[in-house]
Amino acid sequence: MPRRKAILAIGGLALAGFAAAFALAQPSEGVGLLAPDDPEVVALGQDIYAANCAACHGARLEGQPNWRIRSEDGLLPAPPHDASGHTWHHDDETLFILTKYGLAGLMENAPPSSMPAYEGVLSDEEIIAVLSFIKSTWPDELREYHDELNAQSE
Repeated sequence: MPRRKAILAIGGLALAGFAAAFALAQPSEGVGLLAPDDPEVVALGQDIYAANCAACHGARLEGQPNWRIRSEDGLLPAPPHDASGHTWHHDDETLFILTKYGLAGLMENAPPSSMPAYEGVLSDEEIIAVLSFIKSTWPDELREYHDELNAQSE
C-alpha cells in the first residue's frame, strides 16, 4: 500500500510539473501556447528551426516542391510553413502534438510520414519556440485567424 501511495504521489507531482511548465510556456498576451511577439522566444525558435527543420521545410519556410503530391516512396514532401502552406490552419495544440509525437500523436494507425517525432530531441519549450518563430513570420491576417482558431479550441 505505501508503494502505491508513493507512485500516486510521484505521478501527481509529475503532472503538476508538466502543467506548470505548460502554463509558463504560454504567452502572457494573446491566445494559445505560442509566443510570436516575444523576441527571445522567436530568436531561440529561429535557431532551432535552422538546425532541425530547415533541411526539409526550407530555410525560408518554403517547404519542398510539389508538397501536395506523394513521392515515389508514397510519402508527402515537407509542406511550407509560410503563408502558402497549411500550418496556420491548425491550432497550437495540434501543431505542438504533431511536432512532438508525429502523426501518431493525432490519430490511430497514422499513415507513414517523413515527419519525425521530436519527443526526446527537443524540449516542450523548444518546440513552442520553433512554432512561435514560424507564426511570427505570418502576415497579420493569418496570425489573427490562427488566434481565432486557438480561442475556439480552448
